[in-house]
Amino acid sequence: MVSSSSFLLLVALLALVSWQAFASDPSPLQDFCVADKNSPVLVNGFVCKNPKGVNADDFFKAAELDKPRMTNKVGSNVTLINVMQIAGLNTLGISIARIDYAPLGQNPPHTHPRATEILTVLEGTLYVGFVTSNPNNTLLSKVLNKGDVFVFPVGLIHFQFNPNPHMPAVAIAALSSQNPGAITIANAVFGSKPPISDDVLAKAFQVEKGTIDWLQAQFWENNHY
Repeated sequence: MVSSSSFLLLVALLALVSWQAFASDPSPLQDFCVADKNSPVLVNGFVCKNPKGVNADDFFKAAELDKPRMTNKVGSNVTLINVMQIAGLNTLGISIARIDYAPLGQNPPHTHPRATEILTVLEGTLYVGFVTSNPNNTLLSKVLNKGDVFVFPVGLIHFQFNPNPHMPAVAIAALSSQNPGAITIANAVFGSKPPISDDVLAKAFQVEKGTIDWLQAQFWENNHY
């Protein structure tokens, strides 16, 4: 007979294994599952296209990631290639992004709720970092030069900033999801529709309601294209 303590330990281990199995995009059960974006069936991801109708274009996009992009008022432009651009990424658990930074531009604090990110600098210099979860909220940051690589763990708030006032910077990032999602903190908090009550935000940030009203009146521009 298995003792109660051993049984509980076994249950805990099985729960941990199960959690790890579902902690990211599910593994494919066949060679590929090209997204059928016209299917009326709703699933977690996309229904598979009939493999007999799949061709090389389902795995291709002339994305021109070698060409610079215009940046916005925060000084960055994120060009994401995910399952919405390449249907063949469905179930494969990966996507890629080119990020352009103007001089003194930044990719402001944000999170990816469904992906870990690994970033490499192609041109210029970046000051990057992420903040650990409560209660410590420790900032881990680094200055990256051309060829350097940095990892941002899934779900944690992170940022990139180009400290050079004269030269732009470029990075490429890979993300561990076909659809990593992005939540830009300022946009979500002060630019939500409908807006969060200024009473709530004034209390949360310990400032006057007038400050919150001013922040909510700003145009919170999206830098993900």
